Amino acid sequence: MRAVQITRFGGPEVLEVVDIAEPEAGAGQTLYDVSTAGINYADTHQIENSYLAAQQLPLVPGAEFVGTPVGGGRRVVGLLDGGGYAEKAVAHDFLTWPVPDGVSDEQALAVVLQGATAWHLLRTSAHLAEGESVVVIAGAGGVGSLAVQLAKRWGAGRIIATASSPEKRALTEELGADATVDPALADDDPKQFTGALREANGGKPVDIVLEMTGGNVFAGSLSALAPFGRLVTYGMAARQETKAVPPGALMQRSRAVIGFWLAHCMARPQLLDAAMGELLPMVADGSLRPIVGGRYPLSNVRDAHQDLLARRTTGKLVLDPAR
Repeated sequence: MRAVQITRFGGPEVLEVVDIAEPEAGAGQTLYDVSTAGINYADTHQIENSYLAAQQLPLVPGAEFVGTPVGGGRRVVGLLDGGGYAEKAVAHDFLTWPVPDGVSDEQALAVVLQGATAWHLLRTSAHLAEGESVVVIAGAGGVGSLAVQLAKRWGAGRIIATASSPEKRALTEELGADATVDPALADDDPKQFTGALREANGGKPVDIVLEMTGGNVFAGSLSALAPFGRLVTYGMAARQETKAVPPGALMQRSRAVIGFWLAHCMARPQLLDAAMGELLPMVADGSLRPIVGGRYPLSNVRDAHQDLLARRTTGKLVLDPAR
């Protein structure tokens, strides 16, 4: 079968389309024909071996797919330990969910990892209460665009989104953000970014920040928190070391810093079932709008990663294994 494989760590240049043997399903697993594979920002870390878990070579990237069982059956969307960038993939049965009629492959992929992340960031980690202000870093991205909508749906007070271009900032407002901030303000001085977030919140500190960049954006976001505010960190897009947070800095305003990684939910399938059981019906009835950012042929996987790293994309990116 055709698949994307890496045999050395690095950037998009290490992604190679090759022919390899089909994977074999074990107990409690099913082999699927992949119709569409999802791309996530974490994949760019995975191929560098710079993410949270060490990777082993050779490696077929890809943590999500939509497909049908080999030999026939219902279309499902699923999460994987790896191997999604391929014509066939093996998934654990407890990590797949039927895709409702009327929901496209791209829409299903937008919610299975990024949507479930947004759901848990707000519900499980931040414990969003009605009326609280929410800052969504990278509000036009795969997680951010869904988090803005979910925060609005669940009664957030003022929603502030950051995005790197006027077009992306306009999109976040269309999705429900009340104000926007350019994250480039954090490049030189995190205090400037803190001031912009507070200004966007009517001059007041904010209650919740969903943060996936690190570096100055993390520092500026933490300083913007109100007493009892929560910063939930779920990414390291800036690839910058973030300084340790002294306990005193948290105690001074009763602030909290919470880490989240969706991989831990895979050991508790009920957490994923709760998210997917709500998200997929919302997409089906039109109350949640996944933003589809582009469909790339498998043969153009390098272009997809380059576009993602260069911030040229919006919403969910996917691969077509048939091309």
